[in-house]
Amino acid sequence: MSLAAPAVARDILLGLPIDCDLDNVCYIQQFVDHDPTDAASDFACGTLTYDGHTGTDFALPSRAMVDTGVNVIATAPGTVRGVRDEMPDILQGQPGAPDTTNRECGNGVVIRHGDGWETQYCHMRRGSITVLPGDRVAMGQVLGQVGMSGESEFPHLELSLRENGAVVDPFDPDGAITCGVSDETLWTVPVATPAGGIISIGFSPGIPAYDRIKAGDAGAETLAPTDDLVLWGYGFGGRTRDVMITTITTPDGTEIETRSDLLERPQAQYFRAGGRRAPDGGWPVGVYGGTVTILRDGVAFDVRTAKISVR
Repeated sequence: MSLAAPAVARDILLGLPIDCDLDNVCYIQQFVDHDPTDAASDFACGTLTYDGHTGTDFALPSRAMVDTGVNVIATAPGTVRGVRDEMPDILQGQPGAPDTTNRECGNGVVIRHGDGWETQYCHMRRGSITVLPGDRVAMGQVLGQVGMSGESEFPHLELSLRENGAVVDPFDPDGAITCGVSDETLWTVPVATPAGGIISIGFSPGIPAYDRIKAGDAGAETLAPTDDLVLWGYGFGGRTRDVMITTITTPDGTEIETRSDLLERPQAQYFRAGGRRAPDGGWPVGVYGGTVTILRDGVAFDVRTAKISVR
């Protein structure tokens, strides 16, 4: 995992815009696109962006966290220029999703910070916004909560930074692409910037529907001896030829299942699963272990573990 260094002296310095642990819970799904052509490249010459993307997407691991509530925080002091708070939290492609023409940001807040600097917070939860146009806000003040409104395919906050109307990437404010972590960012604290990884893993009595994994309710708390034993992994930022390995062990540590799945194309988000059918007579009761590993260029890139009680 890479860490973007704290800020150097600039006209504006930014705190984190989301009240969520970026090392263990939330994550950055996409960065600003630095490629001027029809292709796309993030500040590290990676693939965590898309053509024309102008913000940084701070993602929640599941839709369930939208209901729990994750606060959006002002990154710097300033004055609220504009607010929208009436669009529903319905992901694009889902039934009832609204027309987002000229409203791609969904519910959000725009703050002016002086000297031509402006931040915009998009895809916020309807009814959560706590500020009004003209309000003065402090760095760290709660603006509302993360949602799924506007042109959104997953729950996240998109933060955009502009100087005199021009997009600025807080991870590489000078635009001097070095294909690595910049020594000069606008963040006041180190920010984790992994180039992909595991969002979540879990056990289920069968291969779960992808929508349930994204919703956050696919993982079982316990399994019966007669249930099938399936381990799944949910990842992001997958690259061609990445490998996701799922491994299951019995209560005594015996490995009973290992499955390797090769990614044949880049995938912004994906899941894979492996498992075993229940044997005649059922599984012995006890605590079973699961490990999900992502290999990149043959090296373990991210690893998560889980346990499940069979009783």
